[in-house]
Amino acid sequence: MPQSPHGLAPSSPSAAIDAPPEPERISDQLQRWLSGEGEKTLGGLIEVFKEKSFAIVFVLLLGVPALPLPTGGATHVFEVIAVLIALQLVAGRKRIWLPERWQRLELAGKTQRRFINALMRWIRRLERISRPRLSFLFDHRLSNAVFGLLVIGGSVGAFVAPPFTGLDTLPALGVVLLSLGVLLEDFIVVVVALAVGAAGVVLEIVLGSAAIQGVGSLL
Repeated sequence: MPQSPHGLAPSSPSAAIDAPPEPERISDQLQRWLSGEGEKTLGGLIEVFKEKSFAIVFVLLLGVPALPLPTGGATHVFEVIAVLIALQLVAGRKRIWLPERWQRLELAGKTQRRFINALMRWIRRLERISRPRLSFLFDHRLSNAVFGLLVIGGSVGAFVAPPFTGLDTLPALGVVLLSLGVLLEDFIVVVVALAVGAAGVVLEIVLGSAAIQGVGSLL
């Protein structure tokens, strides 16, 4: 067999052919779903993404309270729905169950589409710096239950934040980052998410205690 100039046999062309293709990015999957056929509803999203829909729905639900804007408690319904879905994850369900009315929630309206597009830009930025780390820890019965419990903790933290204070931002952002970390199977992103969520809860406790003491001193 002829040798290469360096005395090594040429690499087999089948090696490149047999190399496994890179998995499709989450942002590309979302974009393909949005631009494809079929209903662009919450139920349609759950049908397409199946088990991944848990994390994607958490991102969509907690993405609004994660914005650094005072919501005045208007996002409490999202946090309640997130808790109900997270309980299903803890219980071991493989697919989200929602009432028919909630499944018909439209995601392709002008306002919703603008929010999802902004969200995908943020996901793409994270995808550029993220890579699978300790991916064997993800997508197990126990890890999914822990994921659900953490989502419940972050959602409750966002729910109990006093209205118009913006204190719901960090707990909600922690849930969003946690969900993206699970989707990307990146343990570093998960650790950052836990730090952000814990910081938000501590901030609520500290500022809440200070406010109570301040009110008590005036009485």
